[in-house]
Amino acid sequence: MQMAGNVHAWRLDAPLSPPQNGQLSPLPSNRTPERRNHDGTGRMDGEITPTLLQNTQSDVPVSGSHTSHAEIVTDAEVLVCVRGLTFRRGSHLIFDDLNLDIRSGSVTAILGQSGSGKTTLLKLITGQLRPDAGTITVAGEDVQQLDKAGLFRLRRRMGMLFQSGALLTDLTVFENVAYPLREHTDLSPSMLRKLVLLKLEAVGLRGARDLLPHELSGGMARRVALARAIALDPLLLLYDEPFTGQDPISMGMLMTLIRQLNDAAGLTSILVSHDVQETASIADLLYVISEGRIIAHGTPAEIAADPSEEVRQFMDGLPDGPMHFHYPAPALQDDLLRGTA
Repeated sequence: MQMAGNVHAWRLDAPLSPPQNGQLSPLPSNRTPERRNHDGTGRMDGEITPTLLQNTQSDVPVSGSHTSHAEIVTDAEVLVCVRGLTFRRGSHLIFDDLNLDIRSGSVTAILGQSGSGKTTLLKLITGQLRPDAGTITVAGEDVQQLDKAGLFRLRRRMGMLFQSGALLTDLTVFENVAYPLREHTDLSPSMLRKLVLLKLEAVGLRGARDLLPHELSGGMARRVALARAIALDPLLLLYDEPFTGQDPISMGMLMTLIRQLNDAAGLTSILVSHDVQETASIADLLYVISEGRIIAHGTPAEIAADPSEEVRQFMDGLPDGPMHFHYPAPALQDDLLRGTA
């Protein structure tokens, strides 16, 4: 069945089954599936991602990286391409000549300590902020060159899971998920209802459709936000610290949903986090950011084996090392002797 608007992948004649034993039923797709291994070194049974249609070799520079990903990334595979990205807030340099690629069909994680610019990177990718230098392309479109209409069109192909969930407090669970569909499609009320129920079923909350956000637990609210993020069947899903404040069960369910939804629906996911173990368990590729540059990138196994002091301090949670705890500031003695606020 072909749906109107931007809702082509979740077909009503083959609905998604609820999660059972941590697994989601694959979604029907008009793209030929390809099997991909999470570690990037081969193929694994049961992992379904879109077929890559081209095989044009390209170089992928990564600024300041101690590890190199062995697999060649081709133009057809790259959905998000960041080149020479420089961004400042006042005199504070957030990114310094940053280069990275997000492969189509993958879960790519951006790791770094608090304040390293992970959320800022998502805002740059979505066009909410403009870089001081460099380019960001998404699905072949230069984000900085798009006019307002073009930027809105591109954003309709993205889904965003905000760190706080960002549910509309006066709307029910059903209406929160329905909101982007009402704004951006002309679906009939009957079709819209069925589609919203399918999205809620995918995250295990169809029975909570009539609840208000204040009646939800933190984990439930995050899952409702995920259902809303996938309402328009986006090409790209962005997750801003999805595991923050979650209990172990909710965190485990979110990890399963992120990985299974990515594979079943043929999505591409960017996940920013400082939760090392949880993120590494579901990601295909990791980038570690510190002081405006990428200090390492590779598969989870490659990052786990990286011997550099910076990488080990972050990945192993060591209190002492080259990564600074304090935000840049003048010497304490100078500050104390100034005498004015």
